[in-house]
Amino acid sequence: MTAGPGVAAGRDGAVRGAEARWEERVQRAAHPVAYPAVRALRHRPVARVPRVGLVVSDAAVAREVLLDVDRFSKVGPGSPSDLWTPILGPSVLLNMEGAEHAAMRRALGPIFSPRAVRELVAGRESGGPAMGGALAEMAARLDAGGTVDLAAVVAAQAGAVICGLVGLPPTDAAVRESMAAAQAVTGMVRLHRRRLTTSQVAHARRVLEELTAPARDAYRAGDESTVPGRMRGLGLSEREAMGAVGAFVLTGTETIQSFVPRLLAIAHDTGWMERLLASGGELRRPVVEEALRVTVPTPAMLRSVRADAVVGGHRVHAGDRVVIATVNCCRGAGAFDPGAAVDPDVRHLWFGAGPHFCLGMPLAMAQVDAVLDTLAPLATGGRRVVVGRRRPARRVLVPAYRGLELSLAGPQASQTGA
Repeated sequence: MTAGPGVAAGRDGAVRGAEARWEERVQRAAHPVAYPAVRALRHRPVARVPRVGLVVSDAAVAREVLLDVDRFSKVGPGSPSDLWTPILGPSVLLNMEGAEHAAMRRALGPIFSPRAVRELVAGRESGGPAMGGALAEMAARLDAGGTVDLAAVVAAQAGAVICGLVGLPPTDAAVRESMAAAQAVTGMVRLHRRRLTTSQVAHARRVLEELTAPARDAYRAGDESTVPGRMRGLGLSEREAMGAVGAFVLTGTETIQSFVPRLLAIAHDTGWMERLLASGGELRRPVVEEALRVTVPTPAMLRSVRADAVVGGHRVHAGDRVVIATVNCCRGAGAFDPGAAVDPDVRHLWFGAGPHFCLGMPLAMAQVDAVLDTLAPLATGGRRVVVGRRRPARRVLVPAYRGLELSLAGPQASQTGA
């Protein structure tokens, strides 16, 4: 059931229920214990949880913490550095603060300029059309009346971008191996764990060493047609460049693989699909932004307390841990509604705030646009992109669909042959 254009914001009780039920299934499949525990705190702006830390579920309080880099840090006990430094080393954006962090962001900035990310997504950086080929094949199959698994297509897309980042030609085998290697590491992380075990760290280092070996070769060759070579040209040391490559591979791939199928599922369930894919694209960005808010690419963020402070009326001390329950902060703004006013405290909170706002956001948006640009021409002449069978992924770091089928409904004549 979908809502027509005459329904306010494309939502009625039944449609809103479909979107919410599927998102709940996706979240619980990924984190069957941690997700219900976090959501149980959603009506408490700030709550102290033994052995976990101070949990923040209020967007305004969360933003205050993220912006206060003097008292709350990504480095220290209970912070992201506990997870990633043993694997990636000390010089990556995930575990840096202050002047060094700012300098690293400035150095990496040109890699994530609008032009650079478009070229990377198009495959021109990596020397091959693997991602474009996957999208073209998807379009051809849909146009011919077939069904495609969007989750598999987006996995190939994300894998091709990994290949571009590490300097591999994006053959089918390289794409699959890159995705499997990245997921082998991120799959170890759980929201309730402060750090990985010694054996997990050793395994993750071996996987990452294999994954980034081509990046190391590209860096040493200094070929600026590759991302690692360009990093060398921008003045990054080999250690910094390899840490940056590893960080983006590990933290960025599952995010995009998760979001695109969930975006299409939500648009289908709420009656916004036609407007998302409409020619002109005026409504694309509001729908995408609202889907990001509802899906919350980063369900939780961690900070270590540097100096005594008060968070939402609760006193914290140096060495304490603050857990920002982003999923509660963002979803507390209500059900999916691209026409609603945006709460300034919630806006883009899923990508962070302040100096740690996600540097890779332009790359993520370029990948989203590539998929939507491929689907938009198909949704013409009375045809509609519809979602069929879907399967949530179980026990993954970022909630996702393991499979999500797309097909076209309506007239089946080829757009090229009409």
